[in-house]
Amino acid sequence: MDQEAARSLRTLLRTQPVAALGTLHRGNPAVSMVPFVLPAGETRVLIHVSALATHTADMQRHPRVSLLVMAETGAGASPQALARVTLQADAQTLSRDGADYAAARAAYLDRFPDAAGTFELGDFSMVALRPVSARLVAGFGRAYSLVGVSLIDWLRR
Repeated sequence: MDQEAARSLRTLLRTQPVAALGTLHRGNPAVSMVPFVLPAGETRVLIHVSALATHTADMQRHPRVSLLVMAETGAGASPQALARVTLQADAQTLSRDGADYAAARAAYLDRFPDAAGTFELGDFSMVALRPVSARLVAGFGRAYSLVGVSLIDWLRR
């Protein structure tokens, strides 16, 4: 993958505010929308979810999830040419008493300050998605797969 493609795909993860979250729901695939943040220098994607949402229970039952982040469609742009990042990740709920909860909360609120009130509600929790693989599409015919150290290095840049 060339440097320009790598940079533009990382930019997607840093600038797009929402992603499609794929979970396993009662044995069937389910997709929902979640606001997310990938803090600078981090490899975990953070989401803040309500216990009332089905995807929250899905992640507790089956922690392996998929997260799709896409570029916005432009006038006349081919849908197949849209830049996108698909992560396969393991979901882990962060304990409010845990060492990294405060940093995760701060990073989330830095991106979504209007979400401050939801942190006061007892049914919301922070979930860290730890990527295990990625499929990166920089445009039509420009697809790449990353795992292991190469994935971690790409996320941290």
